[in-house]
Amino acid sequence: MSGHSKWATTKYRKGAQDAARSKRTVKHIRSLEVAAREGGGDINNNAALRTAYERARSDSVPMDTIERAIKRGTGDLEGVRYEAVSYEGYASGGVAVLVETLTDNRNRTAAELRNLFNRNGGSLAEPGAVSWQFERKGVVELERSLDEDAIMEVAADAGAEDVNDVGERWQVVSAATDLAAVRSALEAAGMTPTSAELTMIPTTTVEIADSEEAQRVLRLLDAIDDHDDVQAIHANYDIPESVLAGYAG
Repeated sequence: MSGHSKWATTKYRKGAQDAARSKRTVKHIRSLEVAAREGGGDINNNAALRTAYERARSDSVPMDTIERAIKRGTGDLEGVRYEAVSYEGYASGGVAVLVETLTDNRNRTAAELRNLFNRNGGSLAEPGAVSWQFERKGVVELERSLDEDAIMEVAADAGAEDVNDVGERWQVVSAATDLAAVRSALEAAGMTPTSAELTMIPTTTVEIADSEEAQRVLRLLDAIDDHDDVQAIHANYDIPESVLAGYAG
């Protein structure tokens, strides 16, 4: 599986069936709170909050839970103050790993992530060690049933850089600053995205052909993803589809 085609964002995400609902809800709540605190509580004027809202709703988070999280973010309700902190490290085979968190105690989160890396064949690195290997991009995903040529025409006019065939969906990649314009153009053309977000895309990938080493990489990412503070994981691995398909998690 190529890091630049089917997994163009190479953002490791466990499927909804693989993570406990309570853990996913915690992640959604923190994301909503921080987005509301930084950009206000109006989802129509706050792109980050809109993305967090849509993710939460797609994962069946109740509306009252979402509304309380937004109010805590705007200060209408009291709550814990979370900050966005990124951590960097390496998985087996020299795979670069960039972990985005929302935490109320960065020292605790760093210590716990260091332990997860060490226990799973990786190592936590200093800030800047791997982030230079990634670029922040806007990524819009669309249903596979939509016409590729129509997507390309609308997306290109709005400033998109590429349209990727990722098997079960189409993926439109743009500069981070063009994400809102690309999304709006697709929506105006009647092509409603299934998701639209800013993410990190690697500039180079590390090929992992050995099945055992690939599983060590994936086990580390699974362990990190289970941490409540973790919001997103980006890794620059290139693992064959046959190996990914055989990984049970």
